[in-house]
Amino acid sequence: NPISMRALLEAGVHFGHNTGRWNPKMKQFIFGARNGIHIIDLQHTVKLFRQAFQAVVDTTAKGDTVLFVGTKKQAQDVMVEEATRSGQHYVTQRWLGGTLTNFKTVKGSLERLRGLEKMEEDGTLFALTKREQVMIRRDRDKLMKSLGGIKGLSKVPGMLFVIDPHKEHIAVDEARKLEIPVVAITDTNCDPDRIDYVIPGNDDAIRAIKLFAGKIADAAILGAKVYKENARTRGQQEREDQSERVIHVSSGGDGPRVEMSTGGSMFNPEASASPDEPQK
Repeated sequence: NPISMRALLEAGVHFGHNTGRWNPKMKQFIFGARNGIHIIDLQHTVKLFRQAFQAVVDTTAKGDTVLFVGTKKQAQDVMVEEATRSGQHYVTQRWLGGTLTNFKTVKGSLERLRGLEKMEEDGTLFALTKREQVMIRRDRDKLMKSLGGIKGLSKVPGMLFVIDPHKEHIAVDEARKLEIPVVAITDTNCDPDRIDYVIPGNDDAIRAIKLFAGKIADAAILGAKVYKENARTRGQQEREDQSERVIHVSSGGDGPRVEMSTGGSMFNPEASASPDEPQK
């Protein structure tokens, strides 16, 4: 099991919002209330997290990426750390409308950001005037702040991992339009119907966020490892297939004779032609 009941309890995952701030659609995941606060049924959390964990593994095992989204203050540092550790991407500042649905335009900004960084790396920047250098660095810093976490994206991600889908509703809306699956830590004030992989839990406590983000990062790493192993196996098989194909060229009375052996059998292109088919 990728997560234990004890770990969830210790992280305070079971504490929901005040009973006055709830979404009735979350009723099935609520155990009860204590001192005016809803208590989340962690049996649901354990079961549903297992499904979400596997979904993330399957996503990166196909070579797709996961975008970590968490712009609330207590989530920012953790999401950057875990997304980076797992080789994935993140948005922890304000979500820019169109990040997914208008990715073609965003991609242009990402290319500009990479170009500005390259200018500093290869020394091109230092050939400019001081004023031009200041302007370029200012432009780079602005792009880095808003897009730095996704600068490695070459296409839309295969999945979103979201902390607080109620707050990140624009990101969730865009993902739904593009049919990108969403995994989300879903507190008692959220709408679970908009989430593909609901993880009922506290989306405010730093310990809870760190627990979930760390486990999702582990899943992404596991899937990426599977992808690399499969790619290595495919490459090895292709090399073996290539090594089995040997072309033989011999001299004959009517000119060069071409034969190709595959897996121990000999294939003669000329002999395989039909009697009515002219030989080339």
